[in-house]
Amino acid sequence: MASDLVAKAKEAFIDDHFELAVDLYSQAILINPTDADLFSDRSQANIKLTNFTEAVSDANKAIELDPTNPKPYLRKGTACFNLEEYLTAKTAFKAGASLVPDDTRFIEWIQKCDKCIAEENDEVSMQSVDSISTPTEVATSQAPERTDAATKDVEQVNNVSTELATRTPAKPKFRHEFYQKPEEAVVSIFAKGIPAENVSVSFGEQILSVTIDIPGEEAYIFQPRLFGKIIPANCKYVVLSTKIEIRLAKVEPVHWTSLEFSNNSLVVRSSTVSSGNQRPMYPSSKPTKDWDKLEAQVKKEEKDEKLDGDAALNKFFRDIYQDADEDTRRAMRKSFVESNGTVLSTNWKEVGSKEVEGTAPDGMELRKWEY
Repeated sequence: MASDLVAKAKEAFIDDHFELAVDLYSQAILINPTDADLFSDRSQANIKLTNFTEAVSDANKAIELDPTNPKPYLRKGTACFNLEEYLTAKTAFKAGASLVPDDTRFIEWIQKCDKCIAEENDEVSMQSVDSISTPTEVATSQAPERTDAATKDVEQVNNVSTELATRTPAKPKFRHEFYQKPEEAVVSIFAKGIPAENVSVSFGEQILSVTIDIPGEEAYIFQPRLFGKIIPANCKYVVLSTKIEIRLAKVEPVHWTSLEFSNNSLVVRSSTVSSGNQRPMYPSSKPTKDWDKLEAQVKKEEKDEKLDGDAALNKFFRDIYQDADEDTRRAMRKSFVESNGTVLSTNWKEVGSKEVEGTAPDGMELRKWEY
């Protein structure tokens, strides 16, 4: 069954039906949730759909299941690169390159990451120029001693600062907090007066991605790897006048010691969910009793109990009725009722087509009561 779904998913991917491929891979994962290749292939399909957050989540799961497979590292690096997480992408590509040193794709991606990281560092350096005060007063007081070349240098610095201030908008910073319940974590990003159409929120298996795109300003991106796994389909968010409230449905009722995952994260289970057929267990200092065993023992004692007189007879008939088929039970009921308790037959063919007459014990007369 899973192999058929995988074959259809690969065919859909080749035909550029990426949404269908994701759906088919998801069905195959439900059947075989420990197959690393399924998560890796679904990650690639999500990349084609530009669902980069989901792609990272799938790649992480594939790496967790099979850390020796280089393909999930390539998928993760590609998705992170498109999310402009260049350092994370480079780390993934380097891990993949260590597994297959001859694969030039990893080397090319690492070079792309280095280039983008360098560009980001250059932008930071250029922005720092804006914070340097221009020596206007010194230029005025020492004008007679300054050469034309020095004056031109100062003007160039001023022009660079002005140009940077014009083309590099300030990045908005928004404070965020979170609180939690056993079944969900609630994240609040305090962004006041942001229109709902300027907010984009997506959920991965263990990733939250929030983008606030303000016209004329650089987009604000908040994309933490969460402390624990979530159920994307059950997560939701709402844009309010003073904040963005995001509700994350936890996979397990555990206590998150922080919003973001770290290697030192300690998982504390908030509650223990028992299965439907399992008896609830309560903490006690007394020795634990096996109630199922006790119940079986009582039933065995009842079955083996030696009875006398009417009690033994009643038990005998009760056992017959309990182990009988439906026709035998119907015969017993019909004969007992119609004979006023004087006849008990187990033959339905005999009593099913006629009324059963009562029979009085020896020395007694059967009479009908008139009302």
